[in-house]
Amino acid sequence: MSAAVGNNDDAQTVPYIAHEEFVRGVPYGHFRVIVNPTLARPYVVQRMRINGLAITSILIGAVLALSVSGQALPGAALVALGIGANRLVRHQAGKIVLHLAVKDPAVYAEVTSNGVMEVRRAVG
Repeated sequence: MSAAVGNNDDAQTVPYIAHEEFVRGVPYGHFRVIVNPTLARPYVVQRMRINGLAITSILIGAVLALSVSGQALPGAALVALGIGANRLVRHQAGKIVLHLAVKDPAVYAEVTSNGVMEVRRAVG
């Protein structure tokens, strides 16, 4: 019985759907999109260069805090902004991957072939 379930699941999985068909079908619910959050977070961070952004804002914040005589508030605000932006992007990684995949065929091909995103035909 489990083999039948596995075969049914394999029948729903689409190995490759053209980007144009994907873009046309997603708004109408023709596909079920599954984004792997474990793989999506590092992909989005690498793709958007978030680590560099966070480090840069932390360094700028630290420099401002040290350069302004005795006023650490602007530096602390930039540090908090950099950390918050990094966490926000990591938290929204699945939605960002889907958005990037709809907008760019190269991203769509990359995320579907590397297991970051799986596309299945909607049942019913």
